[in-house]
Amino acid sequence: MSAMSKESEIVDFVRAARADRSPFEIVAGSTRRAVGRPLGAIPKLDVSGLSGILKYEPEELILTAAPSTPLAEIVSVLAAKNQRLGFDPADWSQLLGSNGVTTLAGAVSCDASGSGRLRHGGARDSLLGFHGVNGLGASFRAGGKVVKNVTGFDLPKLVCGAYGTLCVLTELTFRVYPRPTHFAVLALPDVSPEIGFAHLRKIAQSALEPAGLAYLPGNIAPGTGQGSALIRLEGASQPLEEKIALAHGLLGSAVVRFDGEDPFPTIGNGEKFARVEGDVWRVMIAPSDAPRIAKELGAQYWLGDLAGGLLWVAAPSSEGARIRKIAAAANGQAMLLRASAEVRATHGLYAPQPPALAALNRSVKAAFDPLSLFNPGRL
Repeated sequence: MSAMSKESEIVDFVRAARADRSPFEIVAGSTRRAVGRPLGAIPKLDVSGLSGILKYEPEELILTAAPSTPLAEIVSVLAAKNQRLGFDPADWSQLLGSNGVTTLAGAVSCDASGSGRLRHGGARDSLLGFHGVNGLGASFRAGGKVVKNVTGFDLPKLVCGAYGTLCVLTELTFRVYPRPTHFAVLALPDVSPEIGFAHLRKIAQSALEPAGLAYLPGNIAPGTGQGSALIRLEGASQPLEEKIALAHGLLGSAVVRFDGEDPFPTIGNGEKFARVEGDVWRVMIAPSDAPRIAKELGAQYWLGDLAGGLLWVAAPSSEGARIRKIAAAANGQAMLLRASAEVRATHGLYAPQPPALAALNRSVKAAFDPLSLFNPGRL
């Protein structure tokens, strides 16, 4: 399997697969292949040759890149102009034990957004447009290359979190953001989940525009007693100090400056669970339900991100059905991020959808990939 470097080569590959009715797996950096149901021994389409920044306009806050461009390259080029990707793409390599190259399209396809989601939204809110090849073997494009683009259907949002099941991405255009010159992490140590999450919600609802809100129980963050609520603020020097003063006004004198290394990249990457035994779940719920759901789950190892909207949980494989049931009862969703191939084959990435939503998803899939050629069964 040789890496393809041109869209025309991918068109030919897809047309041949369509003629043979032969499904295939799309691969590039291979850091997230162990997410979702295993695909088995099927042919692979290697798109790692589609790499490189195609156009960067710092003044317009626009970047266009090939899908397999390493995230490290993107981050470095943007940092040189004091800019960044707003959604803080997460790198799950350490958690999953993978050794490949984390790519731009991998983060988009898995909707791997980090703490920046609080302020700038997820990948779907930064992706302005894309080029791709559909299941008919036709190249197409959607969205545009300007921020103010409202023409046609908002297809870029569909490919974020689709795990490569709708099309083969060949080009991506993003809105980027100024990179703050300063940041500070504040902590409320030795607080219960109930109190910690309540304080995080208060900050989330304020005018502080936090760039990270997490609660770490004591066994995940040793030395913090019951646990610690963490708040990341950013901005220019003087406005940042004003934000810190406002945070003290909202939460009281118990707030302290966190002097260690910024913990939020580690939280977003799931690195706290890299050496923890058991399956790893991401449970997405309403932030107000976080203390109750964390208690119901009863996991020894867990933490809360996004002010409680996302709970990371490590649990034995036997707990999978119960975790899904608890999440569903709270109108949430439990995503199985790390597990053995056998467990992933049983539980899938997400729980089965209600009939109406499942029918809608099937119709979207059929419009893009009527023969189910792309990453069949991954979701």
